[in-house]
Amino acid sequence: MRPWNTSAQKDLRRLLNEWDPIGVADAVQDEYDCMIGPLFRRLHGGADRAEIGEYLRHELEAHFGLPSSRPPEAVATRVIAWWTAADPADGADSR
Repeated sequence: MRPWNTSAQKDLRRLLNEWDPIGVADAVQDEYDCMIGPLFRRLHGGADRAEIGEYLRHELEAHFGLPSSRPPEAVATRVIAWWTAADPADGADSR
């Protein structure tokens, strides 16, 4: 499984900032960092796209107080693809 390290943190930050559901990533690069640890724990625990999407939806509504203007399904798919593409347990590293 992918270890928790600076590279993984940066990758997740980049994915969240590209999604930028509240439209602030250009001005505040760490706005979504509060989701990095919980996402990593879910991924490490085997979460699938639906679980990741539900977590992201919940954070938008409960933490940021906004309905999702950019549905989380697409970014959940990208997060899962990123996670599985570089999973050393699979013997494939996309970097």
